[in-house]
Amino acid sequence: MSNRRSRILVKGSSGTNRMKKYDDVSVVMGSRNEEKAIRKVITDIQKATNNEAEIVVVDGSTDRTPEIAEELGARVIRQKPQGYGVAVKEALLSASRDIIITVDCDDTYPAEQIPEFVDLIRKGFDVVSGSRLIKNTENMTKLNKFGNKLFAWITSLLYGIKVTDVTTGMRAYRREVIHNINWTENVGLSAELLFRPALRGYKIIEIPINYKPRLGKTKLNPFTGGLGILKSILKYRLIGDKR
Repeated sequence: MSNRRSRILVKGSSGTNRMKKYDDVSVVMGSRNEEKAIRKVITDIQKATNNEAEIVVVDGSTDRTPEIAEELGARVIRQKPQGYGVAVKEALLSASRDIIITVDCDDTYPAEQIPEFVDLIRKGFDVVSGSRLIKNTENMTKLNKFGNKLFAWITSLLYGIKVTDVTTGMRAYRREVIHNINWTENVGLSAELLFRPALRGYKIIEIPINYKPRLGKTKLNPFTGGLGILKSILKYRLIGDKR
């Protein structure tokens, strides 16, 4: 466990800082029936990383999502659908490289900003978190925007940190962060992936990202999903981080 005092910084985007090499980068995602978006997501990642990043897709689809991903060169791990967190956790732990980046498979997150995330990890940050709410986004429903702002406020209050978006699906991690923590949440994994590194003193930075309209239909119920996220945030404040 790191003994550094945790701090979350907010940094204005200075545009893409394209790095020459990405052979130390894995980009991972969970997917389920995203054949409308998966081709664009993977090709955008390949373009942003000069086709050097490892791409890992954990898939529970009944459509052609896994076949399309494999055709494009991604490593596909087939998994019985068990929820968002189970799939993303498997993807994170299956990544083989030193910098691990999560995105969603619905084309909502900007692959063109991956070089900025990589650059900040290489500069010494342990976690780079992409916030959809630093900028005013029109591509999120009012309900989701309200819920995300509420979760961020509660997390900031309970954990003594300043954060604007705890449920974002786009982050970069130093490999040791992923493997030094026993992740336990499913619906609330996106929040756990932020506040538990903060509890352990890892160096975290939050940067603005351009959030796009999703391709295909959402599979998350905002009410049951929101309750699961809230329970995760409260849980580790009450029991502490003992794992």
